[in-house]
Amino acid sequence: MKYSFLRSFSKRSSLLPMILLFIFSSCSKDFIEEKPLDFLAPQNAYSTKAGIAQGVTGLYARARADWYLFPHDDAVALYGLGTDEAYDGEEPGGLRFLTNYTTSLTPDHSLPITFWRNCYALIQSCNVLIDRIDAANKDIWENDAEKNAYLAEARFFRAYAYRILVILWGDAPIVQEVIASAKTDFTRAPKADIYKQIEDDLNFAATNLPKRGNEKAPGRITQGAAWHFLSEAYLAQSKFQLAVDAASNVINDYGYALMTNRFGTKLGHDVFGSGDVYFDLFTLGNQNLAENTEAIWVIQVEPYITGGGQVSGEYQFGPAYFRIGNTPDGKKAILGELVNGVYTGYSDTLGRPVARARPTNYLAYDIWRKDWNNDIRNAEHNIKRNFYFDNPASIYDKQKIDFSLYPPGTRDNIKDTCQYIFPYWIKVASPCEHFTEPQRSGGGRTHKDLYAVRLAETLLLRAEAYLGLGKNDLAANDINAIRNRAGATPVDPEEVTIDYILDERARELYTEEFRMLTLMRLGKLVERVRKYNNNPLMPALNIQDYNNLWPIPQSEIDLNIENKMQQNPGY
Repeated sequence: MKYSFLRSFSKRSSLLPMILLFIFSSCSKDFIEEKPLDFLAPQNAYSTKAGIAQGVTGLYARARADWYLFPHDDAVALYGLGTDEAYDGEEPGGLRFLTNYTTSLTPDHSLPITFWRNCYALIQSCNVLIDRIDAANKDIWENDAEKNAYLAEARFFRAYAYRILVILWGDAPIVQEVIASAKTDFTRAPKADIYKQIEDDLNFAATNLPKRGNEKAPGRITQGAAWHFLSEAYLAQSKFQLAVDAASNVINDYGYALMTNRFGTKLGHDVFGSGDVYFDLFTLGNQNLAENTEAIWVIQVEPYITGGGQVSGEYQFGPAYFRIGNTPDGKKAILGELVNGVYTGYSDTLGRPVARARPTNYLAYDIWRKDWNNDIRNAEHNIKRNFYFDNPASIYDKQKIDFSLYPPGTRDNIKDTCQYIFPYWIKVASPCEHFTEPQRSGGGRTHKDLYAVRLAETLLLRAEAYLGLGKNDLAANDINAIRNRAGATPVDPEEVTIDYILDERARELYTEEFRMLTLMRLGKLVERVRKYNNNPLMPALNIQDYNNLWPIPQSEIDLNIENKMQQNPGY
């Protein structure tokens, strides 16, 4: 008996080996085939425009849940953890993912399995929709353009999933058809073939998606997002002129522009007493404003509506200041907010972080030294470096927390500097904007919409492409558009290297870009982890040369019984 995708997925969504292998079961075709007369299946659910529209919405929901929302917070492994940017500050010598590459990045670890299955589940969902859109009665469409716009969204998300797959694993199975029964003979396709698939899907999306301002709702994909990822795909293949052309389509043709003046809903209410346009970019409520010409694709968190979400930004990226203990004179160091007559121990300006991603010295200090006082991205309201005792009963109340004030031998240096106090990127926080758990100042959760693509990153992609063409002057122009906005010293053309671009990406995009993918795409992960990751208990995280690719999950290899699937080297 064959089970429909929708019906079986709802029942067995926790079992997702290679493209939902356990979801579908089959018997002889002579057996009675179950027909979707009284339950939802693609054949009937996706036979109308409304049904197809809901299916497309499901693609956004899946991508949002798998890579952006709390509690699906393991995606912090893509945002900088285990790279040149961050290590686990809460347990720097522990057993968590990417603290020790040799013991955690293995074929049996749950996170590589989760990422693999998430990608193929999204691909399967896209393929189902593409199949049903093509099979739908032509009369449901006003014209071909409307049909192609829905197809374009489905193909965009398929490319998005393949982008993650090909960078993390290299060669991987390409699946273009709906998998309707158990399949155990997958073959890993070469990276070149996967990138060809990505190019085909994104070119179709860039042609048929709406332009900026014509999307049906905030957060819907437009042509700009497709061109952006197409530029990145071309860069991965050293197709530098095509990458320039794709990025230029975004930069020149759709009305995008870097924000250079203060804007938004909270002007005049700067929590830390000062602010700037960079601070405004990450203020709650500003991401979807029409005046925000920098936003290209914004993940909709929507806390106010049914089905809305929450983000683990504070939880992941900030220091656990509330665990510091006592002041040097023995009083509780952080009283926090007064809620129902009880001091919480948490500050509403800082939330409740737990130091899952402690910035490396490279990220926190080294890349800022040249422009420490003039780069607005390093201003105290954007990277909080100073924290203060909060207890009127102590003589240290309102003084800056300084561990040298404590008697020698009374502090744990590792916890003090890795977990309790370190620079905190306020862009991930929602100062005084916590909607849940007032007794814990939000519990680490925030509710701001998130940038998946911002024009600053597109400019840095084009700079990378110009560098590949040997046009350092044009690369410098794109980098300086960002540095000028930040008030930083312009870079000279002869200073532009791929490492300089990576430094600028770190300054501009930390907590936004999938840093793991950027470094792996460039073949720079191992080199830069060894050079910059200063985890005090696991320097360079024991990374190995072969870790520039992740291991194929062993469970997928074992299930693929009709065709041997080769493991990546080293695993």
